[in-house]
Amino acid sequence: MSEIAMELMDVKKKIGKKEIIKGLSFTINKGEVFGLIGPNGAGKTTTIRMMVGLMQLSDGDVQILGKSIKTNYKEAVREVGAIVENPEMYPFMTGAQNLAHYVRMIPGITKERINEVVAIVGLEKAMKEKVGRYSLGMRQRLGIAQALLHNPSVLILDEPTNGLDPAGIREIRMYIRRLAIEENVAIIISSHLLSEIELMCDRIGVIKNGELVAIQQVNDKSEKDNLKQVQIEVTPVDQAIALLKTHHEIDAVQDDKQLTFQSEKEKIPELIQTLVKNDVAVYQVGVTKSTLEDKFFDLIGENTIE
Repeated sequence: MSEIAMELMDVKKKIGKKEIIKGLSFTINKGEVFGLIGPNGAGKTTTIRMMVGLMQLSDGDVQILGKSIKTNYKEAVREVGAIVENPEMYPFMTGAQNLAHYVRMIPGITKERINEVVAIVGLEKAMKEKVGRYSLGMRQRLGIAQALLHNPSVLILDEPTNGLDPAGIREIRMYIRRLAIEENVAIIISSHLLSEIELMCDRIGVIKNGELVAIQQVNDKSEKDNLKQVQIEVTPVDQAIALLKTHHEIDAVQDDKQLTFQSEKEKIPELIQTLVKNDVAVYQVGVTKSTLEDKFFDLIGENTIE
């Protein structure tokens, strides 16, 4: 059984009379990458700030390895490493000097540990260079190294791929996956890039209007996920729509000569056979699986403005 690294217990936040966060409860396990997603203004950054004690809870509790941030803040927050928005570094200092400066504030970090985290994020060759010459991806990796120095059980990254090019995004994604597996760290990521969340995370929590609307396994093979989006190009279109409705109880959406509908994968050959047997010409068949983006909009609605 997975060990719980962090638990949110009915966490609420009020500003004035307005309830911003409305009772969030979920757990994050060691060795897992957990994505926190939602539209702008949903409460993701507020939640992260409360997780690390940068913002006071109005009600509820956050426990890190069983330690409450309300009653045992110092012990609890010692288990957390975090980068909220962009890592701040001294550009006129080298990577090594930046880490050494940070280490002065935290007792007990050895030179061996510094070398270990530098190797984890793959920055051995860049440590003598000034940070001002680093790419954005390298700065993000140095920030992750800094956040890992004190051996945290939980690593929180707010928009870790923000502003990175495709190569930098891939690089950070690989290091995040490696950290979870090799260091057994619970990693919490807040991001707008749903395609990246899908590649990086084991589970996602979807927040809307300060409420948790769903927690899902990213690669959940549920019955609903067996439904495929099917696009077929046919003629005559009207006859094809009628056949799908009559024989298979499918409502297809028409766009010129193309029809779009949902079907279980196993039933697609049977549908095509019905059309062909009834003299409908089928020119093209396309099948796509449901993406995290599709699931996200199913949960929060297409035109959500917070």
